[in-house]
Amino acid sequence: MAAYLLKRLIIAALTLVLASMVVFAVMEVLPGDPARLMLGLNASADQVEMLRNQMGLNAPLALRYLHWAGGLLSLDFGRSYTYSVPVIDLVRERIAVSLPLALIALALSTIIAIPVGVFSASRQGRAGDTLAMGAAQLGVAVPNFWFALMLIYLFAVWLHLVPAGGFPGWGAGIWTALKSLILPAIALALPQAAILARVARSALIEVLNEDYIRTARAKGLPYRAVLWRHALRNAMIPVLTILGLQFAFLLAGTIIIENVFYLPGLGRLIFQAITQRDLIVVESIVMLLVAAVILINLLVDFSYAIVDPRLRGRQ
Repeated sequence: MAAYLLKRLIIAALTLVLASMVVFAVMEVLPGDPARLMLGLNASADQVEMLRNQMGLNAPLALRYLHWAGGLLSLDFGRSYTYSVPVIDLVRERIAVSLPLALIALALSTIIAIPVGVFSASRQGRAGDTLAMGAAQLGVAVPNFWFALMLIYLFAVWLHLVPAGGFPGWGAGIWTALKSLILPAIALALPQAAILARVARSALIEVLNEDYIRTARAKGLPYRAVLWRHALRNAMIPVLTILGLQFAFLLAGTIIIENVFYLPGLGRLIFQAITQRDLIVVESIVMLLVAAVILINLLVDFSYAIVDPRLRGRQ
């Protein structure tokens, strides 16, 4: 097991280094002068040159990469030109919205998907299975921003149960803040729950056809116990993979939802930085999200060793 974990750590570290090179290279090959793009076409040559010096754009390419990568390791992401504050301060402020939103959405999608997947697999080919998978197919096909608009109309405009958008801040009270995240979390969770339910169903059906499941049934174990205690655990490997990918997506891919609900999260910050041509913010946050995705996938790999006893025996 130690060799398995060490191998995953090395792969994650190499992936992070390679990803940083790709992100840096993409920003370098973008057409136009970054300083000129940020200042606009009416900026003078002296202003552009001053900003280039501030951003370190006149230094050699390799030196600029090492300086940027070293800053990331020390959580020094540079200073936003638009907001005139360190990028790390913007990240701290915005992640206080995006992280709880992603966690709530992930919890909701899991709570919905696992029971639906188990229900559907245990009734394979019957009416309940068809109905559940039909609903899951609809959830996959419909984009989350459409769910968001429908939820706003139903629960905010018509029933007046929750706010239609905005975020009052955690200082306004936990319940008040959570109320503003409920609709965005549901809009994010429904498509992800549909995907996860289909994966859970497929994995569980495959496991239910294994010999040891038939042996457990032949020994007189109740079907419910076989289903939940034995089959479901062994079907969790693909489910954990999808859960890891979903959390990474929910954390990094909330640009549309955060703009629909006017939430001051990381997704909205990236959108604003792109429109304002604040490339320092874009570059730093993209790399931060890449690192988060790699870390989440590493934790998923570690969870495999907990769920799958075969991995614990590897040397």
